[in-house]
Amino acid sequence: MLSSNRNSKYKSFFMKTELTFSMIKPDAVERHITGKINAMIEEAGFSIVAQKLIRITYEQAQKFYDVHKEKPFYADLCKYISSGAVVVQVLKKENAIADYRKLMGATNPEQAEEGTIRKKYAISIDQNSIHGSDAPETAQREISFFFSDIELVGC
Repeated sequence: MLSSNRNSKYKSFFMKTELTFSMIKPDAVERHITGKINAMIEEAGFSIVAQKLIRITYEQAQKFYDVHKEKPFYADLCKYISSGAVVVQVLKKENAIADYRKLMGATNPEQAEEGTIRKKYAISIDQNSIHGSDAPETAQREISFFFSDIELVGC
């Protein structure tokens, strides 16, 4: 068994690298701040292993946000996401899902911590500039919704 000093020394060797999904939403794309958001992502230690600028149809938005179909904000969310271009991405890092959730900040930018993407760039709770996966299963579903395996570089 490894000693605690040695264990902490090799901790990063045993940590699992994860993939997570990210979407830079229409409000951020329209304001031309995708580069600034990408800089924050990369400065936080993430690698962008896939990225593309697309326009999601309302029908695609309905399928993507299917888990929210019974919630009162579902129709507005689908309308908003399909209102303009978005940047969809796959990010790679140890602890990617949890770390990206922290980097994004609270959904409501008024409650987001300083230094988070939403605190810095979100307009409102509805136009909060960024989306990220909340669990490994969600990340896998969201990544495969927009990307094929051949588009994931460096995984």
